Amino acid sequence: MKNKRRVKNQNGIANIYLVLVFLVLYAPIFYLMYYSFNSGGTMHKFEGFTLDYYREVVADTRLMIIVINTLVIALLSSAIATIIAVIGALAIHHVRSRRAKNTLLSLNNVLIVSPDVIIGASFLILFTIVGIKLGFTSVLLSHVAFSIPIAVIMILPHLQEMSPTLTDAARDLGATRRDVLTKVILPIIKPGIFSGFFMALTYSLDDFAVTFFVTGNGYSTLSVEIYSRARQGVSLSINALSTLIFLFTILLVIGYYYLNQRKSRPPVQIAEPVAEAGVPR
Repeated sequence: MKNKRRVKNQNGIANIYLVLVFLVLYAPIFYLMYYSFNSGGTMHKFEGFTLDYYREVVADTRLMIIVINTLVIALLSSAIATIIAVIGALAIHHVRSRRAKNTLLSLNNVLIVSPDVIIGASFLILFTIVGIKLGFTSVLLSHVAFSIPIAVIMILPHLQEMSPTLTDAARDLGATRRDVLTKVILPIIKPGIFSGFFMALTYSLDDFAVTFFVTGNGYSTLSVEIYSRARQGVSLSINALSTLIFLFTILLVIGYYYLNQRKSRPPVQIAEPVAEAGVPR
C-alpha cells in the first residue's frame, strides 16, 4: 500500500511538473494568438474581437510573395534532402565496420546539434568564397544541407528494423538490385521517408538563424520577414502572421504523428512485396 501511494505521489508530482513546463512553453504563444484578434491595436488591453489583422496579412502582396518563397524553399529542400537522406541511410546501413558506421552516425549527428549561428556563418563564408550569389540558391542549398541529417535519423531506424532475410528471399526469387530496392526496401521504410520529409519541412519553415545569414537583398522568407517587422515596432499583423505559421506547423506535426501511428500498426503480408520482386507470374 505504501509503495502504491508513493508511486501515485510521484506520478502526481511528475504530472504537475509536466503541466507547468507546457504552460511556460505555450503561454507566450497563446498570448500572442489571443491579441491577434484585438481591435484595440495593442497587446495590453483586449477591447474587442476583429479579423482585420488577418485581412491585412492576406492583402499584403509582398508578404504573400514571401509566403510563396518560404513554401517553395521548404517543399523543394525537403524533397531533395529526403532523396539524399534515403541514399545516405542506405549507405550507412550497409557499412559492415561498426567503427566506420558509428563514425558516420556521429558526423551526421554533429550537424543536428551544432549551433545554427555557426552553421549559418559557415554557409555564408562558403558561398562568398565559391561565388554563389545570396538569394534563392543559397537559401535552398543551406536548407537542403541542414535537413539531410534530420531525414537520415528518421529513415535509418526503419532500415535497422528490416529483416535481412527479406532482401535475401527477393534475390533468391530472381529479383534484381533495382527490384529489391523499389519493391522490398522502399515500401518497408516508406513511413520513415515520409516522417523525414515532414520533419525536414518543419525545420525549413521554422528556421531563422541559418536563413538570416544566407538571405540576400530582394529575397526573404517568413522567419526573416517577421524579425524585420518586429524590429520596426509592435504590430498585431505580426501576431496574425505568427498565428498562421504556428497553426500550419501544428498541421505538419499532426501529419507526422499520423504516419507514426500507421507505422505502429501490424504489417500486412510482408512477404507479398518480396514475391512481387521476383520473376513475374
